[in-house]
Amino acid sequence: MILLTIGEIPHVYSSSTSTSLYMNRLHYVWIAILVLLLSGCTTQEKPDIMKSHPEFDLQGHRGARGILPENTIPSLIKALEYSVTTLEFDIVVSADSQLVLSHEPWFHHHIGSHPDGRAVTQDEATSLNMFQMNYDEIRRYDVGLRGHINFPEQEPMAAIKPLMRDAIQQVEAHISEHGLEPVWYNIETKTLPEYYDVFTPQPDVFATLLYAELADLGVLDRVTVQSFDVNTLKAMRKIDKRVPLVLLVYNENGLEWNLEQLGFIPEIYSPYFRYVDKNLVSEVHNLNMKLIPWTVNNQEDMLRLIHLGVDGLITDYPNRAIALPEICERLGFPPSEG
Repeated sequence: MILLTIGEIPHVYSSSTSTSLYMNRLHYVWIAILVLLLSGCTTQEKPDIMKSHPEFDLQGHRGARGILPENTIPSLIKALEYSVTTLEFDIVVSADSQLVLSHEPWFHHHIGSHPDGRAVTQDEATSLNMFQMNYDEIRRYDVGLRGHINFPEQEPMAAIKPLMRDAIQQVEAHISEHGLEPVWYNIETKTLPEYYDVFTPQPDVFATLLYAELADLGVLDRVTVQSFDVNTLKAMRKIDKRVPLVLLVYNENGLEWNLEQLGFIPEIYSPYFRYVDKNLVSEVHNLNMKLIPWTVNNQEDMLRLIHLGVDGLITDYPNRAIALPEICERLGFPPSEG
């Protein structure tokens, strides 16, 4: 049983926050805590959810970023066309404590447009802080019509940053309607210590909001939570040890150092793909972790990693991945013809 007292309720508020916003967030945290209390009686046991995790995990990065605008519902559904086993996406928290798909807690100047159609500029990007914007305001900005300078194959289209709840519900409905296999969700909390209380809530609040919504959606048995921020992962581990965690790595400090920062062994180790070699794969497997690197877009790199024995790939181009017979074999179906 998870026991929480009033004094232990996490706070994200500063003295300058308005009373109405404070009450809104406080209300949502209380809802989250209620969910935890109701589910707490089952957290004593630790069933191994990873036993049902894909043997080889092909993940669509931000949906299918190379094909459609990132972290949007169309991009997530597009990725399903290419037999992904997991949809990977990022989340941030709005001022009214909504979980929103976004790689940054602001509007990026490469893809964002104001409600009046003006392109977001680099100088103003971080001032468009979603942690200080209610979702009704966030949804007025477009993030797809401009395309993406770094992804020339991406099809421009009108798109908004969706609520996580809406995204998962629409994916689940699409899967049900078309008789597809259920997918996993690999959800990244986009936060860092320097973001706390400025661009994102404190780690315990972030983790609580995420856990509560996933529990309400009924998908906790098909979710991994990933982050570069070890404090968010620590907070999620305290809430429910059953939730598989993924340590994202973008440094060359080595496996031992990175695990020391986290303080425990996660279920999945997810480094930048160029850091992966045979020794790392062996070391990770010896610790009973899976190794799933990011973000692998070149087919030659995909093949190299497959031959090294990785347990999956995260890619912006799932269409390129399933064009490789080696990946189709790992996924258990014939090679794609397109």
